[in-house]
Amino acid sequence: MPESMDSTLLTSSLTLPCGVTVPNRICKAAMTEGLATPEGLPSDELNRLYGLWSDGGAGILLSGNIQVDPDHLERPGNVIVAGLPNNEMQSALASWASVGTRNGNQFWAQISHAGRQTQTNVNKHPKAPSAVTLGLPGGQFGKPIPLTQEEIEDIVQRFAVCGKACQEAGFTGVQVHAAHGYLLSQFLSPRTNLRQDKYGGSLENRARVLLDVVEAIRGAVGPTFPICVKLNSADFQKGGFDFADSLQVAKWLEDASVDMLEISGGTYEQPQLLGVEGMEEVEEQNVAPSTVAREAYFVDFALAMQKEVSIPLMVTGGFRRRATMEEALANGADMVGIGRPMCVMTDAPNQLFDGLDELPRYEATLAFFPPWLSFLNRLKALRALGTFGVQYWYYAQLELLGQTGKPQPEISTLAASKRIMAQQKEWLSARP
Repeated sequence: MPESMDSTLLTSSLTLPCGVTVPNRICKAAMTEGLATPEGLPSDELNRLYGLWSDGGAGILLSGNIQVDPDHLERPGNVIVAGLPNNEMQSALASWASVGTRNGNQFWAQISHAGRQTQTNVNKHPKAPSAVTLGLPGGQFGKPIPLTQEEIEDIVQRFAVCGKACQEAGFTGVQVHAAHGYLLSQFLSPRTNLRQDKYGGSLENRARVLLDVVEAIRGAVGPTFPICVKLNSADFQKGGFDFADSLQVAKWLEDASVDMLEISGGTYEQPQLLGVEGMEEVEEQNVAPSTVAREAYFVDFALAMQKEVSIPLMVTGGFRRRATMEEALANGADMVGIGRPMCVMTDAPNQLFDGLDELPRYEATLAFFPPWLSFLNRLKALRALGTFGVQYWYYAQLELLGQTGKPQPEISTLAASKRIMAQQKEWLSARP
């Protein structure tokens, strides 16, 4: 076994600015589950899945997208808290929170609004900061309609209502999703925010909605409840939200009493969050590279940001080797997030604590196109579609864990895609 840098780093606790202590430095990263009922309620399948993850040893579990608007879903099957919850919703949230914290870990609700990244099978004309259509082939995303100021103010309050409902249900914190090209990220980017009012133009105006959301949630949940924000280090698109912007927004969020920042990056058009290049060339950022970044996509941005802010920082994306996680923590990151490996190895944190050197990779299973079509992968449009196609393999693992408690890593990507497409079709047909 290779010598580890410091085996106590991963198991050490972390006390947040609000006073809450996280038991260790591993977070189960947010991954979309697609397992809610057609009414948007947390389901038995979600309870089974998060019970497994709680038992797996992570200090924090992050939920997948909990949406604040039923017309703006990240995908069919999202949990939806669109207003003051009724008794059925509050009971379902409480059951989910209970199993998700049964091992003494934190369980934070990720709150989101998809904006223009809402698929047409949910909404053909979603609302967004501006009428800028997503630049992906296939017609899966329609032309958005610009939000009015009144609608923006309503969305801010929806985030606060959702945060309070999750707190009352037993979640131990919330994460505001302001990354990956979803609504709050769309406001931050000058490519997708062309507004001429107080929500557009300068970075201060483009960050206004995010800061208003944080302020509204803090007012609803009080000073001792953790609020995390997921923020892009950059969109990696020419003329988009860049690292200098991200650093300034991080400073404003620190002033706004945020307890942790998760540093990520990319959008659907430039899916750096998946470790791949999208439809256009990656816009490079002026951040010094390190050996850690060869494995973990965004760690350099977090380490550069750590020099400027004191807020705890979490880095997610690509981690597999325990030594790399420990190196990131030794160099200034406060938490590391693990996602895809936990779609199969639900107890990955415990295995790392017990001395496992490296988490498994499942990419060999994921050839989206058959071999005789491999030459088509050279075309960027098809490569981008293929990148998202492999996500269905992971979706299928989560569905299987929720249904049976066991993954099926041997399932092909084609079979997984058929399974998930059928599931989503059924969900949409049953939607009220």
